[in-house]
Amino acid sequence: MSAHWIAVASAAHVRLGRAGGFMQVNHGRLAPLRRIRPGDGIAYYSPNTVLGEKDGLQSFTAIGTVREGEPYQGEMGGGFTPFRRDVAWAKAEEAAIKPLLDRLDFTAGKTNWGYQLRFGLFEIDEHDFRLIAEAMGAKATEAA
Repeated sequence: MSAHWIAVASAAHVRLGRAGGFMQVNHGRLAPLRRIRPGDGIAYYSPNTVLGEKDGLQSFTAIGTVREGEPYQGEMGGGFTPFRRDVAWAKAEEAAIKPLLDRLDFTAGKTNWGYQLRFGLFEIDEHDFRLIAEAMGAKATEAA
Protein backbone atom coordinates (compact mmCIF):
# COMPACT_ATOMS: atom_id res chain seq x y z
CA MET A 1 0.00 0.00 0.00
CA SER A 2 1.33 3.42 -0.97
CA ALA A 3 1.48 6.35 1.39
CA HIS A 4 0.83 10.00 0.56
CA TRP A 5 2.95 12.90 1.76
CA ILE A 6 3.13 16.66 1.86
CA ALA A 7 6.58 18.21 1.66
CA VAL A 8 7.19 21.90 2.25
CA ALA A 9 9.63 24.13 0.35
CA SER A 10 9.68 27.48 -1.39
CA ALA A 11 8.22 27.45 -4.89
CA ALA A 12 11.61 28.33 -6.37
CA HIS A 13 13.16 25.23 -4.80
CA VAL A 14 10.23 23.05 -5.85
CA ARG A 15 10.55 24.28 -9.44
CA LEU A 16 14.22 23.25 -9.48
CA GLY A 17 13.22 19.78 -8.31
CA ARG A 18 10.46 19.49 -10.91
CA ALA A 19 12.86 20.46 -13.67
CA GLY A 20 15.42 17.92 -12.43
CA GLY A 21 12.98 15.11 -11.63
CA PHE A 22 13.80 14.96 -7.92
CA MET A 23 12.65 16.05 -4.47
CA GLN A 24 14.52 17.26 -1.39
CA VAL A 25 13.17 17.95 2.08
CA ASN A 26 14.31 19.64 5.27
CA HIS A 27 17.31 21.36 3.69
CA GLY A 28 18.60 18.15 2.11
CA ARG A 29 18.47 15.86 5.14
CA LEU A 30 18.50 12.10 4.57
CA ALA A 31 16.38 10.87 7.49
CA PRO A 32 13.00 12.20 6.24
CA LEU A 33 13.58 10.73 2.77
CA ARG A 34 14.01 7.27 4.30
CA ARG A 35 10.35 7.37 5.38
CA ILE A 36 9.21 7.72 1.77
CA ARG A 37 9.00 4.67 -0.49
CA PRO A 38 8.81 4.13 -4.27
CA GLY A 39 5.20 4.44 -5.39
CA ASP A 40 4.29 6.93 -2.67
CA GLY A 41 2.50 10.11 -3.67
CA ILE A 42 4.16 13.43 -2.90
CA ALA A 43 2.59 16.89 -3.01
CA TYR A 44 4.62 20.02 -2.35
CA TYR A 45 3.22 22.97 -0.45
CA SER A 46 5.02 26.29 -0.83
CA PRO A 47 4.31 29.00 1.75
CA ASN A 48 6.33 31.48 -0.32
CA THR A 49 7.92 31.88 -3.72
CA VAL A 50 11.49 32.40 -2.50
CA LEU A 51 12.95 31.08 0.76
CA GLY A 52 12.90 33.81 3.40
CA GLU A 53 10.42 36.06 1.61
CA LYS A 54 6.89 36.38 2.93
CA ASP A 55 4.85 36.88 -0.20
CA GLY A 56 1.85 34.80 0.91
CA LEU A 57 1.96 32.30 -1.96
CA GLN A 58 0.48 29.48 0.19
CA SER A 59 0.01 27.06 -2.71
CA PHE A 60 0.53 23.47 -3.72
CA THR A 61 3.27 23.68 -6.33
CA ALA A 62 4.03 20.10 -7.45
CA ILE A 63 2.55 16.63 -7.24
CA GLY A 64 3.87 13.27 -8.35
CA THR A 65 4.95 9.73 -7.55
CA VAL A 66 8.24 8.64 -5.99
CA ARG A 67 10.28 6.55 -8.45
CA GLU A 68 12.16 3.34 -7.74
CA GLY A 69 15.54 3.75 -6.08
CA GLU A 70 17.08 4.89 -2.85
CA PRO A 71 17.88 8.41 -1.66
CA TYR A 72 21.10 9.77 -3.13
CA GLN A 73 23.21 12.91 -2.84
CA GLY A 74 22.97 15.59 -5.48
CA GLU A 75 25.37 18.45 -6.18
CA MET A 76 24.07 21.99 -5.72
CA GLY A 77 27.42 23.78 -5.77
CA GLY A 78 29.49 25.34 -3.05
CA GLY A 79 29.93 21.96 -1.37
CA PHE A 80 26.19 21.56 -0.73
CA THR A 81 25.24 17.94 -1.47
CA PRO A 82 21.63 17.46 -0.35
CA PHE A 83 19.91 14.09 -0.32
CA ARG A 84 17.23 13.52 -2.96
CA ARG A 85 14.73 11.01 -4.25
CA ASP A 86 13.63 10.77 -7.87
CA VAL A 87 10.01 11.67 -8.61
CA ALA A 88 7.78 11.32 -11.67
CA TRP A 89 6.10 14.72 -11.54
CA ALA A 90 2.55 14.96 -12.87
CA LYS A 91 1.49 17.67 -15.26
CA ALA A 92 -0.24 20.05 -12.84
CA GLU A 93 -0.96 23.70 -12.14
CA GLU A 94 -0.19 25.41 -8.85
CA ALA A 95 -3.24 25.64 -6.57
CA ALA A 96 -3.88 27.86 -3.57
CA ILE A 97 -4.51 26.06 -0.28
CA LYS A 98 -7.08 28.51 1.10
CA PRO A 99 -10.05 27.26 -0.99
CA LEU A 100 -9.30 23.72 0.27
CA LEU A 101 -8.87 24.44 3.99
CA ASP A 102 -12.35 23.30 5.03
CA ARG A 103 -12.20 20.14 2.89
CA LEU A 104 -8.71 18.79 3.66
CA ASP A 105 -8.70 16.41 6.61
CA PHE A 106 -5.40 17.77 7.91
CA THR A 107 -6.70 21.38 8.01
CA ALA A 108 -10.50 21.25 8.45
CA GLY A 109 -11.69 22.96 11.61
CA LYS A 110 -8.19 24.04 12.65
CA THR A 111 -7.49 27.71 13.19
CA ASN A 112 -3.73 27.12 13.17
CA TRP A 113 -3.84 24.82 10.13
CA GLY A 114 -0.28 25.70 9.14
CA TYR A 115 1.31 24.29 12.28
CA GLN A 116 2.13 20.81 10.97
CA LEU A 117 3.50 22.29 7.75
CA ARG A 118 6.39 23.56 9.86
CA PHE A 119 7.73 20.00 10.10
CA GLY A 120 8.62 19.99 6.40
CA LEU A 121 7.26 16.51 5.65
CA PHE A 122 4.22 14.67 6.94
CA GLU A 123 1.89 11.90 5.85
CA ILE A 124 -1.66 12.61 4.66
CA ASP A 125 -4.56 10.35 3.78
CA GLU A 126 -5.60 9.39 0.26
CA HIS A 127 -8.65 11.67 0.39
CA ASP A 128 -6.49 14.74 0.93
CA PHE A 129 -4.00 13.68 -1.74
CA ARG A 130 -6.76 13.19 -4.32
CA LEU A 131 -8.34 16.52 -3.40
CA ILE A 132 -4.99 18.30 -3.89
CA ALA A 133 -4.43 16.49 -7.21
CA GLU A 134 -7.90 17.55 -8.38
CA ALA A 135 -7.30 21.18 -7.38
CA MET A 136 -4.02 21.11 -9.32
CA GLY A 137 -5.67 19.61 -12.40
CA ALA A 138 -3.52 16.49 -12.17
CA LYS A 139 -4.84 13.07 -13.06
CA ALA A 140 -4.95 10.88 -9.94
CA THR A 141 -3.18 8.07 -11.79
CA GLU A 142 -0.29 10.39 -12.67
CA ALA A 143 -0.07 11.86 -9.18
CA ALA A 144 0.16 8.49 -7.39
